[in-house]
Amino acid sequence: MKREFDFTDGFPPGRPLDVKGGIRARSRRGAFGRSWWARRWIAVLEGFELRGRLSRARAYARRGQVVSISIDKGRVEAVVQGSRPDPYAVTIETKTLPAAEWTRLAATLTREARFAAKLLAGEMPPDVEDAFRLAGLSLFPAQKEDLRTACSCPDWSNPCKHIAAVYYLLGEEFDRDPFLIFRLRGLDRDELIRLLGRAAATTPSSTEGGREVRRKPPAPLSADPSAFWQGGELPEDLLGEVEAPPVAAALLGRLGPFPFWRGRQPFVEALEPVYHAASARGLEVFLGSTQR
Repeated sequence: MKREFDFTDGFPPGRPLDVKGGIRARSRRGAFGRSWWARRWIAVLEGFELRGRLSRARAYARRGQVVSISIDKGRVEAVVQGSRPDPYAVTIETKTLPAAEWTRLAATLTREARFAAKLLAGEMPPDVEDAFRLAGLSLFPAQKEDLRTACSCPDWSNPCKHIAAVYYLLGEEFDRDPFLIFRLRGLDRDELIRLLGRAAATTPSSTEGGREVRRKPPAPLSADPSAFWQGGELPEDLLGEVEAPPVAAALLGRLGPFPFWRGRQPFVEALEPVYHAASARGLEVFLGSTQR
């Protein structure tokens, strides 16, 4: 059987076949991952002592050799194009946490409001691993044996460069959505939020001077139907000053990078000129300065 060799095996590597529409890493040079949690994930991979395979894996990730990636609870499946006509199937499996352990972790997280606040805002608290340790758990794989990886390529090393390329792209995806790390350990974002809500509901209610604080209920709506439908006069400055938004594609910026983007140009950067043109056109139409 013909094999695809690395320089580390003493043979020159085969050139991978070009892929149309493959997933390209946002990082064009240097380190992968901007956030501490993405770098922590990649540090697990780079601690496996893969030598030259890591440099080839980074090249695969940047060339767009990874055709597809799907993330489910405890499992990642990917397709990677190598130097042979048929692409390789890659799987990465992590141990998921049982429901009882997630419940124990939620109770630990809600003891300090900052943990829940940051997680609900889509940000990973820098010391969230301490909360996992207090609950007797681990967020990231602690050693190579904590992960089960496989690739259909003939390379005997595990992880091979194809698996490692998927690792790097996962690290960048964790930058976009840190909740994917929780999903790999067995809990979706919505499930985590519900767990945090239930844990917070069991904590004592806020008190003031030893007394429970009672909130004043909102004022009820008028029971007169005519008052409801009639409404009131609109102020002349209801719309305020009409002008183009100071920041183009602000909503897209808040949503973050597109999941596993395949284009050569970043998604938001590609659409910003369209938003600029649409804003200018919309302003002309609103002010009645367009010519038909």
